Amino acid sequence: MKKLIIPVHIATVLWFLMFSPWTSQFFNFWIAMAISATILITISLTQRKSILEQFDFNWKAIAFGLLSAVVLWMVFYLGDFFSKMLFDFARPQVDSIYAMKEGQNKILLILGLLFIIGPAEEIFWRGYVQDRLIGKYGEWKALIITTFIYALVHIWSFNFMLVMAALICGIFWGLMYRYSKNLVPLVISHAVWDVAVFILFPIM
Repeated sequence: MKKLIIPVHIATVLWFLMFSPWTSQFFNFWIAMAISATILITISLTQRKSILEQFDFNWKAIAFGLLSAVVLWMVFYLGDFFSKMLFDFARPQVDSIYAMKEGQNKILLILGLLFIIGPAEEIFWRGYVQDRLIGKYGEWKALIITTFIYALVHIWSFNFMLVMAALICGIFWGLMYRYSKNLVPLVISHAVWDVAVFILFPIM
């Protein structure tokens, strides 16, 4: 488990540096995120080369990834609608997330989300962490533990809406991995959803 605990701690430290109010002011969030994503991919591939075997490119997987991104966007659209009705703090917290892209080059953000950040998170959290936990705890416990950790590392933002978003995404992509064991639809889903929700079709 040492090969899993150390990488998870590294991810926790990286998320702390990017999101915490004590450290985030010293970094450009998107550059820090791209660097963190590169570190996570490197850890995943060096510690578990078999991850590459979890990529099965076919039209069904690609279509599944695209469709799931649309479904997840709709889930967040509805979630935003109801959260604004229930919580006074919901909209300001969501707006603070969108404020992170202000002043940034949209083309570079899209490229970073599509080819670095989205793929890296799925390769690390589902292809590496969840897959390793499956061998020790079984499918469902692995999904629950991975989702819990994935949501928890976002707690450094002190943004309830962001933590809940990570929890929902963790459950969604965790279930996709639970039943497909193919990283292709997950990578596509995460990357396309990132671009849609942050850049192309923001939920404002």
